[in-house]
Amino acid sequence: MNYNFDTAIERAGTSCVKYDLRENLFGKADVIPMWVADMDFETPDFIRTAVIDRALHPVYGYTFRDSDYYKHIINWLDKNHQWNVDKDSIIFCPGVVPALNFAVLAFTKPNDKIIIQPPVYFPFFGAVKSNNRELVNNQLIKTDNGYVIDYELLEEQAKDAAMLILCNPHNPVGRAWKKEELEKIASICLKNNVLVLSDEIHADLVLPGFKHEIFAKLSPEVAAITITTHAPSKTFNLAGLSTSSVIISNPGLREIFKKFVDNLHIGMGNIFGMVASNAAYENGNEWRLQLVDYLNGNVNYVENFIKNNIPAIRVLRPEATYMIWLDFSAFGLSDADLKKKIIFEVGLGLNAGTDFGPGGEGCMRLNIACQRKTVEIAMHNLKEVFSKISIETTL
Repeated sequence: MNYNFDTAIERAGTSCVKYDLRENLFGKADVIPMWVADMDFETPDFIRTAVIDRALHPVYGYTFRDSDYYKHIINWLDKNHQWNVDKDSIIFCPGVVPALNFAVLAFTKPNDKIIIQPPVYFPFFGAVKSNNRELVNNQLIKTDNGYVIDYELLEEQAKDAAMLILCNPHNPVGRAWKKEELEKIASICLKNNVLVLSDEIHADLVLPGFKHEIFAKLSPEVAAITITTHAPSKTFNLAGLSTSSVIISNPGLREIFKKFVDNLHIGMGNIFGMVASNAAYENGNEWRLQLVDYLNGNVNYVENFIKNNIPAIRVLRPEATYMIWLDFSAFGLSDADLKKKIIFEVGLGLNAGTDFGPGGEGCMRLNIACQRKTVEIAMHNLKEVFSKISIETTL
C-alpha cells in the first residue's frame, strides 16, 4: 500500500501544542510551527481503525496489558533492530520524559553527578537539575563533518559520576552514533561504574545510509549497566497516548525501577495507548519505511535549497530523527536577534539552539516532519530574509 504524506491536516483548534500554543510561545499566532517533535502527518489508518474499534466498546474501565502488548514490542525490536529482549525486561512507563526522571530518582542520590552531552534535548537538563542532582556537561565537539564526542573530557568526568544520559540517536544534532563511538562510551562507563540511561526514542527514524546501534546490545556487560527507553510515539505520531517502554535486562536494576513505578501507581497506562502500540508494531513497518523515505526527501530539499540560495546557513544533515540543526553563526546575530528575526520576519516557529544548552548558540532546530509544501514555503521565507543580509557587514 502506498501512503500519502502530502495530505495537509488541519490541526489548529484541537488543543494541539504545536499549533494552538503558537501565540503563547512565539508572540505571534500565525508562524509556521516547525518546532515541537511531533509530525503533521495523519496517524496511520491501521492504528486509527484499531483505536476506533476499541472506542466503540461502551466501557473504558481498568485495563491490563496482555501478552500481545509485549509480543508486538519484542517482535518489532527483533525484526528492526535485531535486539532480543524478553517480556520481563520491558516495563511500561507513561512517556519517555517521565521515564528519564524516574530513572534518575530510582538509581541516583541527591547531589550525584549526571553527565549529559549538549546541545541536547532540553528535558535532559530538567531530569538532572529538577531532581537535585549535579549536572555535568560533556559538550559535543562541532567539526566540519558534524558533531563528535569529547572522549578525553568524558574520561575525566566519569571518574566521579553516577550516570550518563545518552541521546541515541542524538536530538537535536541528528547523529546516529556508530558502534565504535558507543563502544568508547561503554568502555569509559564500565571502567568507572557509571550507569547509562539511553534514550532511543528516535531509533526507528534512521535515514538511508545509516544504522541505529542499540547501546545495550554492545555486550552483556554493557546491557547490565544500561536502562533503555523506547516508544512508538515518534515513529507513529502517538505522543498524545503516553505509552513507552523502559527496557532493563539487569534483574537487580529492573526490580528497583519496577518498584519505583509501582509505588507511584502510574503503571496502569491507558486503553488506547495499548491498542495503538499493538497496531503500530504489528502492522507498521511498511508505513515506517515510506515515512523515512519521505522525511529523507524533505531533508534533501532543505539541504539543496539552502546550499543553492542561502549558503551562509550551515545545514547539519541529520543521520536520524526528523530534525535539522541549522547554524546561523555566519550572520553574527545575537541569539535574541536571531530568534526575533526568525519569528517576526521569516514567520517560522523554530526551537532556539540555546534551549539545548551549551553549543546551541547561533543555531535553530527545524522540524521537517510535515508536508513538502510546508517545507518549501519555509525555505522560501528564509531566503527572502537571510539572502539580503550581508555577511561581511556582520563579522
